[in-house]
Amino acid sequence: MTETIPVAVPRKGRPLEAVLERLAARARELDETAPFDNVADHVISTLRYEKAITKGKQAAEQSVYDRLADYSDLADPEAPEFTLLRDDREAMPRRIVFDSVTVPVGDVEVQLVGREEPFRALRKHEFALGFDSADLVLEEVVELREEPLARIADLNARISPRDTDVRVVTGLGDTVYHTLLVSQEKKADGPDVPLGHEFVKAHDGPLCISPRYERLVEAVLGTEAIENVTFCYPDEGTEEEEAIADVGLGVYLTVTGSTARDYGLELGERLFPSETVLLENHKEATTDAARKAKMLFSSPDLDTKLSV
Repeated sequence: MTETIPVAVPRKGRPLEAVLERLAARARELDETAPFDNVADHVISTLRYEKAITKGKQAAEQSVYDRLADYSDLADPEAPEFTLLRDDREAMPRRIVFDSVTVPVGDVEVQLVGREEPFRALRKHEFALGFDSADLVLEEVVELREEPLARIADLNARISPRDTDVRVVTGLGDTVYHTLLVSQEKKADGPDVPLGHEFVKAHDGPLCISPRYERLVEAVLGTEAIENVTFCYPDEGTEEEEAIADVGLGVYLTVTGSTARDYGLELGERLFPSETVLLENHKEATTDAARKAKMLFSSPDLDTKLSV
């Protein structure tokens, strides 16, 4: 008998794409006839198109409700479903986002369920398994220490069992790094040390970061390194790299570094991988279906794999 396991996933963005791509790859490995590649591509392309509409880069002839009806096939139980996400920002339209899809893989059915905050849904014991950005774990539950946190594999050691029953199982390898960025002037005036934790430790003054990333940056740099640092943030409408260039020193989620170099910034140490991680609430993940789903998403060739 096929078992079904609900898995919480983000409703949009890079982490959802990483989950869909990993599940499609595992389905291919187990069954060459598995059609989930087409489903995954449909969800990814649909959400990218809807993002472009939301940001004004695409114009849609149909209303949002007509598009939503076109995307969904309620007669097909394995077809993906979408829903509308209310956007409270002024003049922003409602956005079509992922809702759910059920994927038979081997002898288990994985039901991906869209949630605005998958990590928090697991913390509230609504799911046994889920995916979210490792950043959210840093922002909410990791213990802050003097030493920097640099690897996904070290996350569980900093999660107190008193705070949550959720642990990290593995990363999906969709890695984008939080990186130290330094202006040429600040580098020239700074100490003759590598552009990493020691450089920040010797710094006395502002450090530019994205809003709400204070705890994350404290974790990845270590509390000792930021003792004399004052956090500041980009003004509204200002690119992060531009704001960091004005300040001279900052931390940013760097993809290629090309924009940073346009502002005369030098890329320093890669501080922490912003990676999609498989999360488990070990109090809830007690069924055979949960165990099989974990095996589906885990990959023995990833050095980020953890044991929980």
